[in-house]
Amino acid sequence: MRKITISIFAAAILLMGIGVWRNEAAVVLSKGINICLECVGIG
Repeated sequence: MRKITISIFAAAILLMGIGVWRNEAAVVLSKGINICLECVGIG
């Protein structure tokens, strides 16, 4: 059970690192900002 947990955690860290390396964090942030502005009614 412990090995499975560590393996999943390591895979998650690896995939997050790949996403940051590909600059996908900025895309997600900009989409989140656009959604918030639409909900408030500013955008």
